[in-house]
Amino acid sequence: MSFYKNKRILVAGGTGLIGIPLVKNLIEEGAKVRIASLDDKSRAHPEAEFYQLDLTNYENCLTVCENMGYVFNLLCVKGSPKINREKPASFFEPMILFNTNLLKAARESDVERYLFASSYAVYPSSEVYDDSIDVLKLPLAENDFYPGLAKRVGEAQARVYGIEYGLGNTSIVRPSNTYGPFDNFDPNSSMVIPSLIKRFIDGENPIVVWGDGSQIRDFIYSDDVAKGMMLLMEKNPGPEYPVNLGSGNKNNIREIVDIMLANMENKPEIIYDNSKIYGDKTRTMNISRAMSLGFKPQVSLEEGIKETMMWYNKNKETVNRRYNIFEQ
Repeated sequence: MSFYKNKRILVAGGTGLIGIPLVKNLIEEGAKVRIASLDDKSRAHPEAEFYQLDLTNYENCLTVCENMGYVFNLLCVKGSPKINREKPASFFEPMILFNTNLLKAARESDVERYLFASSYAVYPSSEVYDDSIDVLKLPLAENDFYPGLAKRVGEAQARVYGIEYGLGNTSIVRPSNTYGPFDNFDPNSSMVIPSLIKRFIDGENPIVVWGDGSQIRDFIYSDDVAKGMMLLMEKNPGPEYPVNLGSGNKNNIREIVDIMLANMENKPEIIYDNSKIYGDKTRTMNISRAMSLGFKPQVSLEEGIKETMMWYNKNKETVNRRYNIFEQ
């Protein structure tokens, strides 16, 4: 029998990039799922209970946690390095509020297990992000300072709850650069893969890529992250053992562009612009802790990008039926 059979589960952010495949997988495993989100209801799984509520409000958090056994907190403000610099308050304040309020409400509601989706932004500047180090004792990276600080506060809250209230039922996961269907394709705030996909599919030519294309990242498909989160909720390593969820691979931006070009009948000209800001040179992930718990990504970068391009091409007219915090 599935671990999730008949479990009552709240997925906060269940209409997002990771939330949609997570809800789908949970329902297929026999779980009874409730979604809380500010997105349009059309993005919610038809078999899930849907609450369109602002979870920066504590009373709303109590409402959605009522009678829930497990909670996945996927709430996050996600955006490009450019918008991170321009609108840091739009990252920082809501993340502090909904992370703090939801965990507090879960404790008050006697939730059995809780998973907090943190971020690679919690790490100090480094070429390899290692989840065995204590990030709370180290300086934050300049490029991700405010999102990283907000996520560190969420991780610290999980730790202190464990110390004071005896709660060891909170797991912390740090997804790598996640992409896939239902991503944010808004050109003003999207990350590199969805931004490039939109430009390729919409017929932009030439396509100007920021930087020289040599920047190295760890990219992981959204369904792999969702399945990794389900595994970690089941294994329950506890707040003292945060877990990286990445592909374990090192891919540069030129490889991303080449994969997209290979999937295009009409191939645009590519121009690399070294004068533009493009973030750290190298950021990869050590996923040995996740692998020791049984995690193994299944979707290759080539397959994942092809699937995402096909999905965007079919859904580009309705893709932005999502709550955009940067426009509020």
